[in-house]
Amino acid sequence: MRRMFACVLLLVAAASALDRQPNEAYRARRQALAARTKDGIVVLFGGTERSTGDAIWGFHQDENFYYLTGLPDPGLALVIAPQQEAQGQRAAHSYTEILFVPARNRIQERWTGPKLGPDDPDVKQKTGFDRIEPLAHMPEEVAKLLPARVYSEQPVAGESSAVRNLTDWIQRANLGPAARFDDLRPLIASVRVVKDNGEIDLLRKAADASVAAHLAAMRATKPGTTERQIAALMQYEFERRGCERPAYAPIIGAGFNSTVLHYSAGAAQIRDGDLVVIDVGGEYSGYATDITRTLPASGHFSARQREIYNIVLGAQQAAIAAFQSGKSALRGENSLHQVALDFINSHGKDLHGQPLGQYFIHGLSHYVGLDVHDPGDGTQPLRPGMVFTIEPGIYIPEEKLGVRIEDTFWVDPNGKLVNLSADLPHTADDVERTMAQPPTPAAQEFLTMSPK
Repeated sequence: MRRMFACVLLLVAAASALDRQPNEAYRARRQALAARTKDGIVVLFGGTERSTGDAIWGFHQDENFYYLTGLPDPGLALVIAPQQEAQGQRAAHSYTEILFVPARNRIQERWTGPKLGPDDPDVKQKTGFDRIEPLAHMPEEVAKLLPARVYSEQPVAGESSAVRNLTDWIQRANLGPAARFDDLRPLIASVRVVKDNGEIDLLRKAADASVAAHLAAMRATKPGTTERQIAALMQYEFERRGCERPAYAPIIGAGFNSTVLHYSAGAAQIRDGDLVVIDVGGEYSGYATDITRTLPASGHFSARQREIYNIVLGAQQAAIAAFQSGKSALRGENSLHQVALDFINSHGKDLHGQPLGQYFIHGLSHYVGLDVHDPGDGTQPLRPGMVFTIEPGIYIPEEKLGVRIEDTFWVDPNGKLVNLSADLPHTADDVERTMAQPPTPAAQEFLTMSPK
């Protein structure tokens, strides 16, 4: 086990740096966002380090800030403004973007590592911003762009944040009455929902690493192993392939736990006859994937388990077949959800002779990107560049039987639906054949040495 842990540390260290798209890609996103603000300006703060949670999980950049900058450093902020002609009280200015960088704290850096500084000689080259200012200069620079509509991530009532502090400053300086404050989130969500080629490359890497983790889990899951062992094995597998963290809390539920949608305890031993729902995905350079498979602990589905599994798989296949670029939606009219629900209701019954649709208790799909549940309007037609899940499920607590099959899909430039996790077994027969293979040597050592 000591040898394996040393290997893990070396692999994680080698893959710790995030893949970053070219500076031009992030600048293009900022310009696209500025064009949607018309007469407004964007004021956005990155995440800040916390003394407790970050020490455990590590600092994680605000997703919207990362989308616009590709910068993982804490404490940054930016202002973006479209070109504006003089009108009334408004002064003319060209397209403006400023990155604000906090002064370096050498003492704190001894605890958290070196940080970006506003006076670093290569700061412009690293960040892709032509203009860098100390964070302390932000209020006066924002004041030069007012009066204008200000788009920012508005905090909820009573919440303390850098945005609220800046808003209070503007109001105290008597600049507020002419300024209107709007929430940035819906505006940036409309931009984020369509992924560029660089984002798709990162999403593919997240999916490939996660598929490898699922394959390892299929070969290692046996009666007597624990949910937590499988979770740990999968994290080892996707992190050694470059993922920096899980994209979400792993869900591994055996037996009755397979019917609990967001089960997270991970404490149960897997028993003969159980179905095991494994909903696990890694995050690669900030980009998530979301994959679920359902396994028979014994390596073979019972007749009833296979029946329900095939209905869930059939619902997924029906939704895939029904997809039409520019017409289908995740929810509402022409939704893929309704196609899957109709399939489930027309195939199979529960123990009381009732249709199974009542046991499909969640949505069929959600967008995926920098967040595993990426923002976006699910009622809008799906079009090229969008990435989302198709994940039907049936959960029958009375039978201790839960099945979910989930893959992450991309609509390519030709409007074709591409399964990013297509290399993972889908049919019941393929799952059984994969489970019959022995665990990899690394997995065998991991499972043998880890406590049960």
